[in-house]
Amino acid sequence: MGPVEDPKEAVVLSRLSESTKAISELTECRNVCKKMYGNLVRRAKLLSPLFEELRDSEEELGEEEVKAFESLRLAVDSAMLLLASVNRESKLYLALRREKVAQKFQQVTEQIEAALSEIHYDKLDLSEEVREQIELVHAQFKRAKGRMDTLDLQLDTDLAIAQKEKEPDPAILKRLSEKLHLKTINDVKKESLAFHEMVISSNGDPGDCFENMSSLFKKIKDWVLTANPQVDTSESEKGLMKHRSPVIPDDFRCPISLELMKDPVIVSTGQTYERSCIQKWLDAGHKTCPKTQQTLLHTALTPNYVLKSLIALWCESNGVELPKKQVSCRSKKSGSNVSDCDRPAIDALLEKLANGNTEQQRAAAGELRLLAKRNADNRVCIAEAGAIPLLVELLSSPDPRAQEHAVTALLNLSINESNKGTIVNAGAIPDIVDVLKNGSMEARENAAATLFSLSVIDENKVAIGAAGAIPALIALLCEGTPRGKKDAATAIFNLSIYQGNKARAVKAGIVSPLMRLLKDAGGGMVDEALAILAILASHQEGKTAIGQAKPIPVLVEVIRTGSPRNRENAAAVLWSLCTADLEQLKLSKELGAEEALKELSENGTDRAKRKAGNVLELLNRIEVGVDDT
Repeated sequence: MGPVEDPKEAVVLSRLSESTKAISELTECRNVCKKMYGNLVRRAKLLSPLFEELRDSEEELGEEEVKAFESLRLAVDSAMLLLASVNRESKLYLALRREKVAQKFQQVTEQIEAALSEIHYDKLDLSEEVREQIELVHAQFKRAKGRMDTLDLQLDTDLAIAQKEKEPDPAILKRLSEKLHLKTINDVKKESLAFHEMVISSNGDPGDCFENMSSLFKKIKDWVLTANPQVDTSESEKGLMKHRSPVIPDDFRCPISLELMKDPVIVSTGQTYERSCIQKWLDAGHKTCPKTQQTLLHTALTPNYVLKSLIALWCESNGVELPKKQVSCRSKKSGSNVSDCDRPAIDALLEKLANGNTEQQRAAAGELRLLAKRNADNRVCIAEAGAIPLLVELLSSPDPRAQEHAVTALLNLSINESNKGTIVNAGAIPDIVDVLKNGSMEARENAAATLFSLSVIDENKVAIGAAGAIPALIALLCEGTPRGKKDAATAIFNLSIYQGNKARAVKAGIVSPLMRLLKDAGGGMVDEALAILAILASHQEGKTAIGQAKPIPVLVEVIRTGSPRNRENAAAVLWSLCTADLEQLKLSKELGAEEALKELSENGTDRAKRKAGNVLELLNRIEVGVDDT
């Protein structure tokens, strides 16, 4: 008999081995949970020899042992998720909720200990050394289960005083800086990023503690900058920082102007825009959300104070000055004031682009790419200098890096509304689609983003679809990096607003990859997949293709457990499928859709309530039909 062959047994042991290996590779924890984190990592690592020895053993495990190891696998996976989340969480957030975090560590410890208690080591084919080690680790988990780590009362006192007092004692801020491991400028920048991630992952609503955290963080940060201003910045780095504009997080840019927001406001669909930009859109008579194309239920604009605070925090941490005036959403006309850009330098780059060798063209396109990313004045100046036709020509370059620079420069230039028309008039669309099909991965991703940017103008949706972009976008949706997949999905969604492109997407086979993304909850593409499915389901061919993919189980599950927006879109797809299709309706009923839809009709978004109500009405008709027979 060879090594373990039972599939279930092999999978469980393999997963356990992988999980403990992943835990052992986690980076060191530098926050208030350091001790709890370190203890759990150390104990979990010591379990690894058990799984490795059993995998190489010739003895088969009994059903009872397999069941026990499955329980242990679930416990170890929970430990891995907890450790990973604690390591990337905001240090201040962890400090303020240490008791809850300690309880989570305690629960995981108890879970692992309970699973280890179900394993009969004497029945396993183990070496004496491994048996002794596992029994020792089990004893450690048992002891840890019975005691909670004592909390630091001094830290609690310091946190309370620092939150309450406007100008806390520097000695308190120093202790907090050391205990929270916020000692350097880099620590402060990482904490600022963790804040940002926390708010984004909570859909812009991180809870009541955010304002306190934000105020407290500012006090600690100011102290760090005063006490340790240049502790981790070399002279060369400081020189670089002067010439390098920090990359603005996408969530801080207005979806209309793509500039940093000064006065972010929320519209009825939940999307956030710069106030002046969305107001101009509304004043022009539009009744839809520019990003999602959904009809606005009302035109009230709600200030997004949380995001505004985050942007201010990010600006401070990165040495960026907040805009003095609101972002302008007007296209700059020829002859505008372009004093902020260096026209002679741009002309010199264009000369290299037009007449230089491959290396010079590549370097010039790279420079233009960076200049166009930096600010709105540069985008106007570069376009007025005549760069766009030259960059379009470079899209056909045999040099992959030059091609990549050219398409990304066009992406950055397309942020300016009037440049979109110039790019299209220069014949760029077929060449951008060609890059999307054949370029490097980065070039393909930026080509997808450029097509999305150009497709904001309705007539371009038709031209982009006709140029064969949709099959290439679907390929990127399947093969791309996480960022590439999102770029492809966004472009497909926007293009599919045009009816003819829905048919193109269905014929190109988009439904199967969308269903794969929808079922992969950990892949990060569920939102995008559902949004596209919802828009395709309004088209007869789309509805038929989606129905053939057997989506009802996953749609019902999303309606039951998804985010508000995903529940809304899932209900919209379900409504389209169940209309005039009794089989889909019956299957929905069998899978328990009724209960989930009732809950959604009471607590969902307005659109979700309508869609849920429509499907419930159809389900009620089935019941009436059954009763009448």
